[in-house]
Amino acid sequence: MLKRIATAVVLIPIVLALILRAPMPVLAAVAAVVAFITAHEFLKLTKSYGVRPMGWPTHVFVAAFFILLGLNLGNDKPLLSTAIFVYCVGFAAAIVPFYALTIAMRRAELPTGYPAAAASVFAFTYIALPLGMLVQLRQQWAGAFYLLYLLLVVWAGDIFAYFVGKTIGRHLLAPRISPKKTWEGAAASLLSSAVVGWLLFGHAEQISMTFLSMGLIQRPDGLYGAEIPAMGTVIALTIALNIAAQLGDLVESLIKRGAGVKDSGAILPGHGGMLDRIDALLFAAPVLWFYAAWRVMH
Repeated sequence: MLKRIATAVVLIPIVLALILRAPMPVLAAVAAVVAFITAHEFLKLTKSYGVRPMGWPTHVFVAAFFILLGLNLGNDKPLLSTAIFVYCVGFAAAIVPFYALTIAMRRAELPTGYPAAAASVFAFTYIALPLGMLVQLRQQWAGAFYLLYLLLVVWAGDIFAYFVGKTIGRHLLAPRISPKKTWEGAAASLLSSAVVGWLLFGHAEQISMTFLSMGLIQRPDGLYGAEIPAMGTVIALTIALNIAAQLGDLVESLIKRGAGVKDSGAILPGHGGMLDRIDALLFAAPVLWFYAAWRVMH
């Protein structure tokens, strides 16, 4: 527990500084590194399923995706950035199966080719695409505020699910996949996320002005006045994000349980691997990105 708290104390300020203040190329580079580490952990897990994964080809494709995304980092028009990002995602998602299968043809043992290619494609869509969405979300109007909102909602849900489930949890949520998760913890997660979302958007302008006066954000990165969505929309969005985050956590538990391991890695003391730390974000990020992109275009 002490290691877990100590790691969080160190990482949280760094993550907040990245999403609020870091230049876009820096944020993109950090996201690429996180994608590399997480993809490596995931491919390592696939070995327990009898897969001989393609390591370097997967990492090369992930790198190419973030370079492609980075080509438009200097653009100040969020709508155009969103459009170009969609083109990049569409192209990458369409080409990655052919890329992986073409490389798989070079294998001496042909039966290992398709499983390896499938693992690489899944690593890209499961890990790199959502992290790319986080980077592009930061480019949109009020991007810093929305990223802060996403992280706080996910963190609050995770913390309350853990402590409530541990203290009063009695009814198991998914015993075959994650025997320690309970319905009580899931309900506490949902409620805490909703409260955090309500508080953040209820004080969005004050929070944005405070960050602006402290030099932590630029004015387009905050949320003000008429830009603030109705509270009903906020609560609905927060509930959707929380459900996505909890499903992301369960899906990673499914992968680990099938692989027969407790953690995806050991890079973060007390937290396990990088995949263990961002599993909820990988499902929640696309939900918020879609809402933010829809909001910009309407």
